[in-house]
Amino acid sequence: MTLLSLRAGRLAVDLAPDAGGSVARFTIEGTGNGGGDLLRPASDAALASGTGKDMACYPLVPYSNRIANGRLEFEGEVFRLQRNWPGIRHPMHGDGWQHPWQVVRHECSRAELVYVHEHGGAGVDWPFRYRARQIFVLDEAGLTIGCSVENLEDRAVPAGLGLHPFFVRDVDTELACRVAGVWRTDPDVLPLQRVPVPPEWDFSNSSQVEGTGLDHCFDGWDGEAAVTWPQRGLRLVLSATEAFRHLVIYVPDGQRYFCVEPVSHASGTVGQTRLAAGATLGGEISFRLAEI
Repeated sequence: MTLLSLRAGRLAVDLAPDAGGSVARFTIEGTGNGGGDLLRPASDAALASGTGKDMACYPLVPYSNRIANGRLEFEGEVFRLQRNWPGIRHPMHGDGWQHPWQVVRHECSRAELVYVHEHGGAGVDWPFRYRARQIFVLDEAGLTIGCSVENLEDRAVPAGLGLHPFFVRDVDTELACRVAGVWRTDPDVLPLQRVPVPPEWDFSNSSQVEGTGLDHCFDGWDGEAAVTWPQRGLRLVLSATEAFRHLVIYVPDGQRYFCVEPVSHASGTVGQTRLAAGATLGGEISFRLAEI
């Protein structure tokens, strides 16, 4: 698989357009001053899969999280979506991560990728035409990713957007973010009830993620979160523009990664969104580095 390399100072990003328009690696080169991977690097198997689900970071388009039993209801119509994730009966995370993206532009520290989704007949992964775009800009302080989804239909459609980064996780890695509420979930990780954030999931003060066992969607996010690696003396500030005011936090047991996912809508609610004919939903998500 051909990777696109971006370089700026000690920062390096490798993109995998053919694997869902994903980030394969985001690292600080060298061994001193916090050097090493910031996101979980893609394995050879992940690269060979041709999809983004096991990469360092992949786009969530045209929706985030699960659609219960593949039943999408929008403005009185019901659409049936097929499963797209091994072992899970609910379609998940859109379909942009399943397809190759076109390289529109590639320079030493900048790249632009586009994916156009066309109609595919009955039972397709998504029933509406759209154009998704990602613009990657790397500088010596961090990475910014511009994301957008454009409605190519002559009618309004449901549409959402997000990003799914896998942060490297040490035993003392901390997260800080301010949110308003969280959705309790059933065993299939489908939302049940929105509740105030309980103390054990409150990251308003920087707290260790180890042992939290989260896979939940939070709302009322103010657009900024900080990941701190104390042993490395390093902090990364994740920030997002107004389009992304929900945050999915995923801390799986027994893994050396965790996810902090800026998304445009709450899990399971893409059918309640509305993107007008020809309109575009978009924004920017940035990863900025600082020593502590």
